[in-house]
Amino acid sequence: MSALPARDPPVTADPSAQAPLRLPVHSDELFADVDRAATVAREHAHGNRDLMGLVDVLGIGGPFRTVSPWAFEDEERRHLIHAGGYAAVPFGENYPPLVRTVERYLAETRDIGLPQSSLSAWRAAVEENLVAILASVAPSHARSRVFFSNSGAEAIEAAVKFVRFSRPGGTLINFTRAYHGKTAAALALTPNEEYQAPFRPLFGPVRTVAYGDLDAFEAAVREIGPDKVTAVVVEPIQGEAGVIRPPAGFLAGLGELCKRHGILVVADEIQTGLGRTGHWFASVADGLDPDVITLAKTLGGGMVPVAATIAREDVFQKMLPGVESKRHSNTFGGATLAMVVALRSLELIHEEGLVAKARRDGEVGLARLRELAERFPDLIVEARGAGMLFALQIRAVAPSRFLPVDAELVDQVGAALALRALHLGGVHGCYSINAQRVVRLTPPLNLPEELRDTLFDRVEATATAYPQSWRLLTTMSPARWMRLARLAL
Repeated sequence: MSALPARDPPVTADPSAQAPLRLPVHSDELFADVDRAATVAREHAHGNRDLMGLVDVLGIGGPFRTVSPWAFEDEERRHLIHAGGYAAVPFGENYPPLVRTVERYLAETRDIGLPQSSLSAWRAAVEENLVAILASVAPSHARSRVFFSNSGAEAIEAAVKFVRFSRPGGTLINFTRAYHGKTAAALALTPNEEYQAPFRPLFGPVRTVAYGDLDAFEAAVREIGPDKVTAVVVEPIQGEAGVIRPPAGFLAGLGELCKRHGILVVADEIQTGLGRTGHWFASVADGLDPDVITLAKTLGGGMVPVAATIAREDVFQKMLPGVESKRHSNTFGGATLAMVVALRSLELIHEEGLVAKARRDGEVGLARLRELAERFPDLIVEARGAGMLFALQIRAVAPSRFLPVDAELVDQVGAALALRALHLGGVHGCYSINAQRVVRLTPPLNLPEELRDTLFDRVEATATAYPQSWRLLTTMSPARWMRLARLAL
């Protein structure tokens, strides 16, 4: 029997012999003028290529350079008024009073940044102030508790766990065209087939009823059985659906029915809360006294990710009592820097009277937009608003039956072209991801009056330039259309 051939010993990598790692990009580079071509290449190579590709093709993606908290310039030095912060930029970009507070915190304090296992004066202050603000309009919340997280979807996840633990085993009721996020429980409460279909089976059970239809809600409760309904999750105004307000009395009636049957109510105020609609809480202003309220966006001042779930004391305590508080946790929820920003954001809203200002400016803005809808019916179907939350529904740019694509894609392109037209006219707007042919405007709450008027002057000038929706097609060059076709098809 012949001997087995000798084998070379395994090669062991010698770490000392390898070339040292060099990070491709250093932060020092980004403090200088941004290289747009390099930015686009990096985003396309390693980021969300489809989204970034779309905004790049449309020419609305920047990068942008701020010239004031309320305005910025694009790469072509075009001046834009900032109305595209998705309700998450309450004071504009880098608002000096907020920046000064952050700088002072970094320079003067020695607090640990991640207070998961320690008391935090900053977190305690935000908790107390949030509850005081809520109790000022909803006195039943005077002893409520606060759980912090990092995003609206996380706040919804916490809310669902609170109500499920407090009233276990039942169905959650949500509403048509609702948008609560895309994490597990939040996605189950967002009845959009495009978002839900790939991820079934979803968290449940969930029953969806028509938004604003109190009779439909009551019928669903009877059919399920009142004792088998855990909670209802409701937006007081549906933001991503295109700023849809329910009929007068709907929220108050919803609250009365739920109270009668012991059903908990979660008010999703992520987009509407803390002054955006001209009220501290849109749900409470419309007669609802929810058991749980979720907040995000405005609370972060446009600077940091921070969210809060506020629950009545008995609901909070059932899930997180004493040493069993580990049932739900969040590593960065309540981190000190986020609490510094949140505390100062609440102070600025209060000290600068931004709740009342949003109500006044909202009335002015909505009147202007409704007048445009009357003047340009071939462009604008309807103008809607609540405080500094506005929506324009645009007419279809082309009959989808004549095009080799589905109607939904035509609607998406129409909304995107409307955003491009606004951009060319000097207004940075918001896309509505859960609506058809809707663009939104969410200006900073502290937008100076002269800029407010200029904002709506520019919207008017854009409508005048494109009085029929089909004219929006002309905002794109043939080269851009080819790039868009490649991206879409």
